[in-house]
Amino acid sequence: MPATPSNVPEPSRTDPALLRNFCIIAHIDHGKSTLADRMLQLTGIVEDRQMRAQYLDRMDIERERGITIKSQAVRLPWAPSQSKDTPYILNMIDTPGHVDFTYEVSRSLAACEGCVLLVDAAQGIEAQTLANLYLAMEHDLTIIPVLNKIDLPAAQPEKFAAELAHLIGCDVDDVLRVSAKTGEGVKELLDEVVKQVPQPVGDADAPARAMIFDSVYDAYRGVVTYVKVVDGQLSKRERIRMMSTGATHELLEIGTNSPEMTACDGLGVGEVGYLITGVKDVRQSKVGDTVTRFNKGAEQALAGYKDPKPMVFSGLYPLDGSDYPELRDALDKLQLNDAALTYEPENSVALGFGFRVGFLGLLHLEVVRARLEREFGLDLIATAPNVVYRVEMEDGSEHVVTNPSEFPTGKIDSVHEPVVRGTLIAPSEFVGAIMELCQARRGSLQGMDYLSEERVELRYTLPLAEIVFDFFDALKSRTRGYASLDYEPTGEQSADLVKVDILLQGDQVDAFSAIVHKDKAYAYGSRMANKLRELIPRQQFEVPIQAAIGARVIARETVRAIRKDVLAKCYGGDISRKRKLLEKQKEGKKRMKVVGRVEVPQEAFIAALSTDGEAGEGAKTKK
Repeated sequence: MPATPSNVPEPSRTDPALLRNFCIIAHIDHGKSTLADRMLQLTGIVEDRQMRAQYLDRMDIERERGITIKSQAVRLPWAPSQSKDTPYILNMIDTPGHVDFTYEVSRSLAACEGCVLLVDAAQGIEAQTLANLYLAMEHDLTIIPVLNKIDLPAAQPEKFAAELAHLIGCDVDDVLRVSAKTGEGVKELLDEVVKQVPQPVGDADAPARAMIFDSVYDAYRGVVTYVKVVDGQLSKRERIRMMSTGATHELLEIGTNSPEMTACDGLGVGEVGYLITGVKDVRQSKVGDTVTRFNKGAEQALAGYKDPKPMVFSGLYPLDGSDYPELRDALDKLQLNDAALTYEPENSVALGFGFRVGFLGLLHLEVVRARLEREFGLDLIATAPNVVYRVEMEDGSEHVVTNPSEFPTGKIDSVHEPVVRGTLIAPSEFVGAIMELCQARRGSLQGMDYLSEERVELRYTLPLAEIVFDFFDALKSRTRGYASLDYEPTGEQSADLVKVDILLQGDQVDAFSAIVHKDKAYAYGSRMANKLRELIPRQQFEVPIQAAIGARVIARETVRAIRKDVLAKCYGGDISRKRKLLEKQKEGKKRMKVVGRVEVPQEAFIAALSTDGEAGEGAKTKK
């Protein structure tokens, strides 16, 4: 019989033997958030009249796109059917499934002792399923295999249960079958969580140590820090110390999420909750830091998280230059909420002052930009995304290039680009189409395995620059939507790369520069020149648009001049008078071409950069 909120034990210092910390991991769209909804209802902490789909997804953008972006922790009371004793306390974390938010998943796994590996009974194991499974294995977690969506007409539970059992190394009977939509099998799953997931281990009498695994910024209450207590206990109104920064604060409030914030007296070993100190400085709360007491605190900090490495860089500039301070504050607050975000100031001749921002992928870029515009009311231009290159010169010097404008001139010895190991899973009939696509993107096949007669896993090494734009769109279209992709960085390789500059009347426009492979330089230059010819308004003089590699022009388009009819006032008279007027106009045009400057309107920047940057727009719904 499910426990109700009224018989939840006092949250302060629950016996660790009654605690179970677990998270739900899966490929995107396999039903994690729906399963979390059923658990909230079954345990009684959300009443039916308050229930809504994707209850734990708090952001508008999550609800619109139907994806989880932020991990959410919630405390659930549960009395197993065979137990009549005190209800257990389950700390459940619903995680994202998209490859761009793997860092969120890894932090969630570090706060748990077990995980529920969810697989769609109609689609089977996909690329992110494998990636998340390997992450869980690295953290040495107890894995509970579960097949979801068994109520679908297309479900094949027997077939995919065998695949899942083979992958994990368990019996087919150990794979649980649930329907998160109807609630079938969810009670049994909660019972298995209590039975299989080990209790948290820690020393209740040791100095307090709590790991910060997430934090958010509240405009009224300041920084809200989410922690898991490993040793000792934390109580409200005591002074705490952040071990990496040495900053000390008074705990104004301490509590748990059930699923809304619920204050309590304190947190003990293994408990997950939140801390509020009233601090407004977002740099005071760092994800991965250890919290301890100010008096008689711990000496040794907990092992933190591995810092994520940005995969894609893009420049973010405010449309109105006076919004620059607001953009800086917005990025500060967003970085607290999204620990994978990195940024540094930069300026562009064409776009003014802005920031060079590092993202984990194209969907991450889309989401961050949308959040900055919605939550902070900013109007932004984003430059075309690019990756980090390492350039070695003949004189032995080395340059790290995150922006094409930083690409060095002079004698270059070699250019190194980042490469990733991609895992692609698809029906076997599409193997030829996938191989053709990967080879066109300079990929090399590392291996191929058949998961079953119909499904194959291909492993490719690919340059990151080739997959951050429209690779996923092309993959989906060639496989009728059946293929799934996951990738992880594996180092770098030397490549024949060049910088293509766009010149307007001989002046370089830094915002349109790009680093591309030599074989694709002409295509990029020609495409950008064509686009700018349509977007730049006509002047009183002819404007040449050129694409160049160094001093060599590889493509050219011309914006024709607006010609004033100087002969309109000539009616009759000698031809020499007309010729004199035309010659005078010609001289004026020549002089204007020398002294005139082409101002690129803001709208042209937005159109040229956004259409080029949205080549991977399908990444919005990347699965």
